[in-house]
Amino acid sequence: MRKDKLNKFKKLFEAQRKSILFNDRIIREDFGVCSDDRYDELDQATTDIEQSMRMRLRNREMLYIKKIDEALKRVEEGTFGECQECGEDIELRRLEARPTATLCVSCKEEQERQEVLTASGREHKSLGDTFSRKFA
Repeated sequence: MRKDKLNKFKKLFEAQRKSILFNDRIIREDFGVCSDDRYDELDQATTDIEQSMRMRLRNREMLYIKKIDEALKRVEEGTFGECQECGEDIELRRLEARPTATLCVSCKEEQERQEVLTASGREHKSLGDTFSRKFA
């Protein structure tokens, strides 16, 4: 990938990272709800639901931060934009749509096909082929 494109993605990742960390700080500050602010069970339930949603959002954003950090590492190593499965270049259109993508379209489609097989019980990716056959 050309250096100007790499720099474009690097700046994008750095901006996204900064934005997520700023939002994370705000979310953490919102968790400081005082028990005096809860007047009844309904208020407490509403507050609990809101905090649960904020926590799920925060967890998703922290996972995305990890993907951003991995992408920045690939930019520095000069491997950003290469499919981690087949080694071919990932199309620029795909990277623009999903900048943290690590697989080209073909390999991603194959991965998704394998996930469908896993979901149907034929093969379990994380536990391995032997485990799936033994308990099928």
